[in-house]
Amino acid sequence: MIIFVTGGAGFIGSAVIRLLIAETEHTVINIDKLTYAGNLDSLSDIDSHERYHFEQIDICDQTRISKIFDHYQPDVIMHLAAESHVDRSITGAADFINTNINGTFVLLEVARKYWSDLDENKKNTFRFHHISTDEVYGSLDNGGLFTEDTAYDPSSPYSASKAASDHLVRAWHRTYGMPVLLTNCSNNYGPYQFPEKLIPLVILNALQGKPLPIYGEGNQIRDWLYVDDHARALYKVITEGVIGETYNIGGNNEKTNMEVVTTICKILDELVPEHPAGVSQYSDLITHVADRPGHDLRYAIDATKIDNDLAWSPDETFETGLKKTVDWYLNNAVWCQRVQDGSYQGERLGLVEGSES
Repeated sequence: MIIFVTGGAGFIGSAVIRLLIAETEHTVINIDKLTYAGNLDSLSDIDSHERYHFEQIDICDQTRISKIFDHYQPDVIMHLAAESHVDRSITGAADFINTNINGTFVLLEVARKYWSDLDENKKNTFRFHHISTDEVYGSLDNGGLFTEDTAYDPSSPYSASKAASDHLVRAWHRTYGMPVLLTNCSNNYGPYQFPEKLIPLVILNALQGKPLPIYGEGNQIRDWLYVDDHARALYKVITEGVIGETYNIGGNNEKTNMEVVTTICKILDELVPEHPAGVSQYSDLITHVADRPGHDLRYAIDATKIDNDLAWSPDETFETGLKKTVDWYLNNAVWCQRVQDGSYQGERLGLVEGSES
């Protein structure tokens, strides 16, 4: 198969591409605009592989997207390209509306026209897989789990833009018969994650003796999914999933933000006992800051459907996955330094103008 991966230089997209090149015989076309979070260093191990090709294209550019469909003749689209950080969406929603909604529309329209012109055999095997988030469902209380039938109730500009893109994909299936698949995942973590996200931010700040910011009391609960487990699940969906279906992908690892941060600190205490000056243990660096606007209390995925229907379940526990993640950041200082030399310098994002930090 020829597989398009949009957003393939991003955190999850690069994990998918590394899996596809290492464990399958498919040809992969990486389509990425290379915004601040796109990093081709994450694909340095496979970037010269004969089955890998990179195209630097904005998914909102319909002319160029149409040309690469004509050139490569894809069998599967795995659509991961998105602006994805909640805090950035609070301070600047326009990019999220443009990429996540308009970009998805452009991709759907180009794919629909391409698919409608295929012969019957290729038309029957074509797939458009839209990768989304559990944040579209809003916030849970202390009971229950998100299922594929949970009503959408997004809280942030980011989650609202992803909810809109999900609805577009379902509409293109119901209106035009496009062979689509959707997945909604819980919080991903693992190697190569951009350091504005909680886990890499805490690791890198701790090593530099910087404050470890915790929103409010740190009681927000997330279900954590190791990125390589997610990549395996996405491949299962494109090869075995039922057209028109949605699959929720979770790690079965509910943790409060405070638990996540204190666990990282304990791992670092063990692996890097030479603490920064004035610090006896890394948890001394924990700093509570004002909560961000519209911060959902709890997300938790019920992954029963993908387990029962596609025989997928995560390999990593939170403990094993987090240890691997910390080890990776400790052993990849050059990658981290190159990222930190760019526009993001570990500052807090997501403040509304006039709010306190």
